Amino acid sequence: MTSPTPHSSHSTAAALVQAFLATGDTLADRADLAGFLRQHHLVTEGSIPITLADFDEAITLREGLRAQLSHAAGEVPDEEALARGQRVLDGLRVTVRLSPDGDPHQPPLAPAVVDEVRRGLARIAGAWATLLATGEWRSIAY
Repeated sequence: MTSPTPHSSHSTAAALVQAFLATGDTLADRADLAGFLRQHHLVTEGSIPITLADFDEAITLREGLRAQLSHAAGEVPDEEALARGQRVLDGLRVTVRLSPDGDPHQPPLAPAVVDEVRRGLARIAGAWATLLATGEWRSIAY
């Protein structure tokens, strides 16, 4: 695990990814996932039906991102967590915005899926892609 750094020096994308990584025991069930997605404006305010498969996918994505950061910090990579996390990312469709409008809730990569939970996870994937493009992922701690 990397050393924590203050949130204030991070971009909006980094703050989102770091918050997702830091959920730990606070992301214990589907209600917790719904709360996280709402708190971070990743879904609409209405009712969100979250299946066990949705919840498992969110946990798998989080563990894959954690495995990548641990590996980058010099730890032995958890190849299985990396592979499972990559499969989740492979299944999340995102699209590139033609014209970014400066809204921090509208990153250059946007979800291209209809399902609310998958849209939320696709927004996290878009934030991760932004961090990869800028190199900021190296400064993320959880």
